[in-house]
Order: sequence, then structure tokens, then C-alpha cells
Amino acid sequence: MNKRDAVFPAGRQALYNINKYSAAIRSGDLLFVSGQVGSRDDGTAEPDFTRQVNQAFTNLAAVLKAAGCSFDDVVDVTTFHTDPEAQFATVNEVRLRFFGDEPYPNWTAVGVNWLAGYDFEIKVIARIPQ
Repeated sequence: MNKRDAVFPAGRQALYNINKYSAAIRSGDLLFVSGQVGSRDDGTAEPDFTRQVNQAFTNLAAVLKAAGCSFDDVVDVTTFHTDPEAQFATVNEVRLRFFGDEPYPNWTAVGVNWLAGYDFEIKVIARIPQ
């Protein structure tokens, strides 16, 4: 069996070390990014919801960049929300700022009741540019 080809952004190891997972895994020309939350560099949650969502997208951008990707390479998005109805407008505004123009990637939004102290999480699959 081949070893996993893990990708980590610089300077954000606390959360990965605490919970024992990789930020992303390369497999062929695909990048599978673990759920990114609005964590600070020390692994703690950003308490303000809008800033937490922005931080989650910023953290995602760092993972994508570490793999040589950008938001333009993302083909599939899954987001997790602790209060989808109340949070949708904020998440959508931030999401559109990061993903830019059409065509947009696939997007599945899921309501959940627990995100380990966070209120929003985003995971993606991206195609790695050749």
C-alpha cells in the first residue's frame, strides 16, 4: 500500500496534532481537504461567527495553496452548520467572495448539532493543476 501524501499549511499544526489528522491528502490529481474550521493558529475557535467563517475560508486557502491549488481548482464543497437558517446569509456572502465568478463548484450544506466547539466547517475536493 502506498503511503498517504499528506499536505499541511505552514504554521497551523496545533489542531492537526491535537486531533491526529492531515489537513489534506493528495491522491492522483485530486486533493481531499479535511474540514476546515475557524480556528486560530493555536487551535482555539474564533468566537465571532462572521470572523469564524472568514477564518475557516482563510485556513482552507492556506491548505489549497500548500498543495499548489486555489479556489478555482475546487470542484466539490461540503459545509456544516450548527444553525443553518440563521447562518446561511453570512456563509453565502463569504463563500461567494472566495469562490468568485461562475461556474461555481458543487455545494452541499449540512445542518449538524456538534462541531467540537465551532459553528461552521468546510471541506472540499480540488483538482490539482498539472
